[in-house]
Amino acid sequence: MNPEPGRIVLSDDDSLRIEAGGVCLFILKEDVDDLVSSGRVVPVAKTAPGKDDALSIEGHAAISPGGKAVKIFTTAGHYIVPLVSLQRVTGREAVSAPLFPLEPDLPEERQ
Repeated sequence: MNPEPGRIVLSDDDSLRIEAGGVCLFILKEDVDDLVSSGRVVPVAKTAPGKDDALSIEGHAAISPGGKAVKIFTTAGHYIVPLVSLQRVTGREAVSAPLFPLEPDLPEERQ
């Protein structure tokens, strides 16, 4: 069985922590609300080492065109999570949800 490539977890401050590709990224609480409630594209950020208030944008998250999944594009890789799983985590019904690698659509782009 392959280990999951990443997971999402709700932090104590209600931001969404993304553990994937060997890095820990996050989506701010107000951005999580915008993503889930209105479907807006939101930034995925990383805290600068040693500086709690310095953020760098490392990617973005968006609801898929079909509205059933959230695609997360980061410098560490591209991932997908079912929207219902993300809603369960943000609603505190689940502790975490697995991220799945997002494969290219075209066969010639796959390795």
